[in-house]
Amino acid sequence: MKAAKFLQLSLVGIVIIVLLIIAFVSVISKKNVKAMDTCVEEVLHKLEKNYNVTPIDVGDYKKMKIYGIMKFHVEQYHIEELGNLSIMRMNMGVMQMATIVITPGDKNMPLLSADYMYILSNRKSYLEFYDVVKEKDESYLALLDALSASLNNYNHLESIEASPAWYAPLLTVTAYKGGKADTDESVKNMLLDSLDVYINHSKNLPLLSEEAKASKLTITQEYTDGLIEKGGISTDVFKKSLGDVETKKFFDNIFFGTSTL
Repeated sequence: MKAAKFLQLSLVGIVIIVLLIIAFVSVISKKNVKAMDTCVEEVLHKLEKNYNVTPIDVGDYKKMKIYGIMKFHVEQYHIEELGNLSIMRMNMGVMQMATIVITPGDKNMPLLSADYMYILSNRKSYLEFYDVVKEKDESYLALLDALSASLNNYNHLESIEASPAWYAPLLTVTAYKGGKADTDESVKNMLLDSLDVYINHSKNLPLLSEEAKASKLTITQEYTDGLIEKGGISTDVFKKSLGDVETKKFFDNIFFGTSTL
């Protein structure tokens, strides 16, 4: 009898502990989702204030599953006189992820990629500007200098190492940051400040000629195809789940939108 009672009390204790863990994760998850959504929505709002931004129907990609458990909410927009915008968000309870990519096609601008990971109270963010241009003229170099100056204002945030990658030569200005939940506001502002620089410079740049657009598209496509052929941390996850062909289709039509440029 005593053994049975002890076992019963033990099971009750385990259930209580499990419920407390679930409640704890739920509370943290809601806070992380709020931080993630706020960051994405402020980026979108800033772009909409400066450009004509039109949503694009992504069809079945709107709610995309990877490995059956990672459920991504996918959005795509056309930014008039700039290019393609894609946004992906994922909430797995203990982890949230967001990715924002601007693929310019109409002006001599770098590709912008921003990735955010929220793992309970831990954070990782990767902000990258890719050199997918042919003419590195004075205006383009001035933009890179201004982006670097903007990111220097956030040197107080914890820096983390990025994994070696074949596309490293294409990276111009980058910021890889770690931290805790109390850095969410600073990390968000780092992206928004960089976006201000990006937008302000784009306003002063002329539209590319059809020939120059085609040349820029070729360079961009070489990069995105390279991800399929040579791999990348995020790309490899998609390839293993979707396969090379479907991943390329998603990249070309939605994520980088090169087929729409």
